[in-house]
Amino acid sequence: MARPLAGRARAGVPEWIPPQLTELVDTAPDGDDWLHEIKFDGYRMHARLDRGVVKLLTRTGLNWTHKYPPIAAAVASLGARQAYLDGELCGVFSDGITSFSMIQAASEAGNAAGLVFFFFDLLHLDGDDVGARPLIERKARLAALLSGAAPPLHYSEYHRGQGPAFHQQACKLALEGNRLQARRCRIRARQPRIVA
Repeated sequence: MARPLAGRARAGVPEWIPPQLTELVDTAPDGDDWLHEIKFDGYRMHARLDRGVVKLLTRTGLNWTHKYPPIAAAVASLGARQAYLDGELCGVFSDGITSFSMIQAASEAGNAAGLVFFFFDLLHLDGDDVGARPLIERKARLAALLSGAAPPLHYSEYHRGQGPAFHQQACKLALEGNRLQARRCRIRARQPRIVA
């Protein structure tokens, strides 16, 4: 359950937050208690912003900022003093299909051209422990933060409820876009409320 902001001390931005990892299941959960998103094919990455200084952190906490200076510069331009965002750094072809090999090549060459950072969660914002709030509220605040952001930063949209139908449509679109993508037809499903 989210704690009220009143009476709560303003906190500094955390150095690193262990990511909430996905879990493989046989079927997508159904019902309005679930939010569904496309699972992009890239590197799970956190972006930590603290008064203009950005760190791009891997899912294990490694600092990879030096590999993606243009991405770090874009995060630095967000309208916040402090923020901690969760997302997926992807290589994206001109047709919109994500490519894991593209991001691997960009990482090895130090070339961030063609990379896009899709953000799907906001955990800290200007002293507020947003991660303690319900997911649906975090998504709304993330959308507001990214509303004026320029590429390569993007908000990852979600669909509420109807998980099996959403998964089926995601697989159909992946198959139409790229046959190789069909085997990677994955979605991320998360509950919009936090249960204490």
